[in-house]
Amino acid sequence: MKTMFQTISQHLQNGENLVLVTVVASSGSTPRGAGSRMLISKSGRICGTIGGGAVEYRSEQLAQEVLQSRKSCEQSFLLSKNDVQDLGMICGGDVQVFFHFLEAGDESVLALAEEAETLFAEGHDLWLISELSAGGCLGLYTRARGFVGIHAPDELRDAMRRKPMREELDGRDFYVEQIQTSGRVLVFGCGHVAQALVPVLAGVGFRCVAMDDRPEFAKKELFPDAEDVRLIDFSDIAASVTITPEDYICVMTRGHAFDSVVQAQAMQSPACYIGVIGSRRKIAGVTARLKEEYGFADADFARVTSPIGLAIRAETPEEIAISIAAQLIALRAERSGR
Repeated sequence: MKTMFQTISQHLQNGENLVLVTVVASSGSTPRGAGSRMLISKSGRICGTIGGGAVEYRSEQLAQEVLQSRKSCEQSFLLSKNDVQDLGMICGGDVQVFFHFLEAGDESVLALAEEAETLFAEGHDLWLISELSAGGCLGLYTRARGFVGIHAPDELRDAMRRKPMREELDGRDFYVEQIQTSGRVLVFGCGHVAQALVPVLAGVGFRCVAMDDRPEFAKKELFPDAEDVRLIDFSDIAASVTITPEDYICVMTRGHAFDSVVQAQAMQSPACYIGVIGSRRKIAGVTARLKEEYGFADADFARVTSPIGLAIRAETPEEIAISIAAQLIALRAERSGR
């Protein structure tokens, strides 16, 4: 969504009208979440997708009509079996698509796009609000800043959650979706697996912080896609990073001893995920050591995924990176209610 805001700003400043197409509701199903929006100009689709197939094709055609009429609208589509699969839905029914007309040079939308850039950079939980009534309006929400670019009922603020939702309040119709989480992937160890992992995670929307105690590895040029790269002391990670319940931890240092030290601290944190690299033989040894030295019980290790990643027989750093990314994508989707 960050890229889409940048694209909206660029095209509106260049004098082009646009239509933001959003899947906002479905009968018996849920919106696909990531990928549920696309941006249409006179020349066609320029950014995003709502899943491809016949629904996307028909939506592109209708968006051209909206560009002509200059009026936002909502359209209901009856879904065929293939349409259901294209949109990533869990069952059949119909789907509602909102076509939001964005006028070239619209100062309110341009200001919102600029604010979005700042809010993305601040790294807070961020929601996009689309008002579907009264011709359509866009806004943003963070807990720190409240509503940005839109006046909305307080009840909408109180209803914010991870799962996309559609709410009618005070005679107004809203579609709300979280477009950024404050959670980061904290990667401890900047070796070959980490160097393969960070660009994969960044490519699917995770914010990554890579950390190592070796200056020659804790270098930004090795991790151009990371939000930050830090030189830290593995024996005192709290001195360098504050771990929140939204954060994911990946432990992949240069050796078992360092992995154990970091894992022990991670297990005392509120992180939503703790993954530790290594063989099953190594895991047994580490588990016994941590029980003896730190007094952890069996139940404490239920929070730890080790070996890290999905069991796809990965061997190379690149394959291991794919297995870890897939696991984190699945957890993110589960936590968002998708």
